[in-house]
Amino acid sequence: MRVAIAGSNGLACSIADAITTNTYHQIIILSRAPKPQLSARGWQVVVVNYDEYHRQELAFKLAGVSVVLSVISGPAQIALIDAAAQAGVRRFAPAEFEGPAALRPQQDALDRGKWAALERLQYYQTRGMQYTSFVCGILYERFAPGGMYASRIGLRSGIGAEGDYLMNITQKKAQLPFGTNGQPAIVSLTSAEDVGKFVAAAISLPQWPPELRMRGDRMNVSSLVQVAEMVRGAGFEKAQYNTQGMQSALQHARSAQNIQQQLRVITLMATASGRFDFASPNLNALVAVTPTRFQAWLQEAWKDR
Repeated sequence: MRVAIAGSNGLACSIADAITTNTYHQIIILSRAPKPQLSARGWQVVVVNYDEYHRQELAFKLAGVSVVLSVISGPAQIALIDAAAQAGVRRFAPAEFEGPAALRPQQDALDRGKWAALERLQYYQTRGMQYTSFVCGILYERFAPGGMYASRIGLRSGIGAEGDYLMNITQKKAQLPFGTNGQPAIVSLTSAEDVGKFVAAAISLPQWPPELRMRGDRMNVSSLVQVAEMVRGAGFEKAQYNTQGMQSALQHARSAQNIQQQLRVITLMATASGRFDFASPNLNALVAVTPTRFQAWLQEAWKDR
């Protein structure tokens, strides 16, 4: 089966690695520019243009592709969906890789075109193109040295540096969002490497439901910080935020016109609302992947620090 991966960042590479290591599928990497470092790994890199005037060319380059896995967002992803439908692609997975879509508000500051992509895919599903959203919760890599950016993940998110979410392990500081029930928020988490393995294994499933949920671990944010404290052998400075405190912090960030801080606080608020947690990780039960637990992953990530 020919699989196209749209994107060349760290998560796209994790998926490509898993497919080439664990399956016999042929992959192509769709990239806006040549990527010699990926070509050197034996991967076919196809340079594409997502501009509307190149739609026919994009569809032509998808000829013979059965599955498209997207790790791009915004208008480029919409163009890719349209081209995939035109090319007769059978399955499409959009750039989700967070919590379930049903938990997101329609007017979402963190959306980056995700709702529009799902609406487009629902339209094409009636015309024979299956789709699924891969749900993985929070990526472990947010808590790596240097954050997600160190793994070239979330480069356009604006909040992928170390300390942009929940805790800065280097500085030993944490921000803990609490829900309206007065309890620390709960999150589901998965490593990027395991996301790649789950996605690779899911390609050949006989049916794709609208959502395939995977999980490496699940815990409340207080326990998450306790794991980090144990791994680092030191206590963290902790700030707890209830709903009122987060709303106040958001208002302050807006007054200061600090977009990055606004995104940080909005993500904390989303966490408190349960957006990054889910029950029944159905993909775990469908494929033979044993994910790494968060503590083991964090110990390995910080062992030489």
